[in-house]
Amino acid sequence: MPYAIITQDKPGQADLRASTRAVHLDYLRANQHLLLAAGGILEDDGSPGPGGILLVDTDERSVAERFIADDPFTKVGLFEKVTVTRWRKAFFDKQCLV
Repeated sequence: MPYAIITQDKPGQADLRASTRAVHLDYLRANQHLLLAAGGILEDDGSPGPGGILLVDTDERSVAERFIADDPFTKVGLFEKVTVTRWRKAFFDKQCLV
């Protein structure tokens, strides 16, 4: 069963997020074999928001925790809060799985 990782940026860190985004995306590309989905939270107007959601395809919490610990956003201290929790695929890729 996969893990959902939900991140929340520290207040006032839009510039840090923007300046680190390219290396963060490189990290995600290098590890895309672990990802079911990943993306930033957006404001209603479509502008970048303060956090992100990653769905990591692993049965081991330690793999999900290591994944987010090694993320460049984590390493530069962007996040105020990170939640790592199990996630059940009930509806996925336009299919009902339950």
